[in-house]
Amino acid sequence: MPELITPQNITLRTLKQTLGLTATASQNFFPEWHENLPALSREEQVTLDRVQGNFLDLMEDPPLLENTVKMVILAPLLDLAGLYRRPFRITTEQSMSIDLEDEGILIQGRIDILVVRDYLWLVVIESKRSDFAVTRALPQTLAYLLSNPKTSHPTFGLITNGHEFLFVKAQRTPHAQYGTSRLFSLINPNAELYQVLAILKRLTQEQHTGEGD
Repeated sequence: MPELITPQNITLRTLKQTLGLTATASQNFFPEWHENLPALSREEQVTLDRVQGNFLDLMEDPPLLENTVKMVILAPLLDLAGLYRRPFRITTEQSMSIDLEDEGILIQGRIDILVVRDYLWLVVIESKRSDFAVTRALPQTLAYLLSNPKTSHPTFGLITNGHEFLFVKAQRTPHAQYGTSRLFSLINPNAELYQVLAILKRLTQEQHTGEGD
C-alpha cells in the first residue's frame, strides 16, 4: 500500500524522499512568470494603484489584520484577472491548521486551499502574525500541486498572505520537479502588483492550453 502523506505535516525533505522531487532554478522550466506577459490596460493600472494605496493606508494603523488585507488586496486582484467568471470557478478544496515553533513562540495559522479549475491553485495564508511568510506554505502547496491527477500537464500555484505573492510551478512527468518565481511584495516600491496581475492573466492562458489533457 502506498505511504499516506498528510499535507499538514509535509516537508520539502519528505517530498524529495518520497517523490524524488527536485527544485530547479532554470529559467526554461518556469518561463510563464517572466516571459510573454500580457500588457495591462490603463484602467487596470489605475485600479491596482488604488489597491496599493489602500494597502499603504492600512499599514499606518497597526495591527494589520490578514483578513482585511486579503479583502482589500486579493479580491480585486482576482476580479481583474477574470477568475470570478466562467470558465473559472473558485472552490474551497481544504483548510488546514498549522502550528510552528519560532524562537520559543508558537505561531498558529491556517492555510486555505482554493482551486481555480484543474491547473491553477490559490493558497491563502491566515495568521495572527503579519510576518507569517508565504514560503512557510511551500511544502503543503507542492503536495497539492503534485497530487493533480492530470499529471501530463504542469500545475501552477499562487501562495499569498495578502501582501506577499509567490508563484509556483510543479510537474510529475517526466520527473517530479518544481520552480518558483521571485517573491513579490507590496512593500516594494516598484508597482509589483502590476506584475502579479500580469502573471495571473498569463497563467489563465495555460488553463486553456491544458483543457484537452
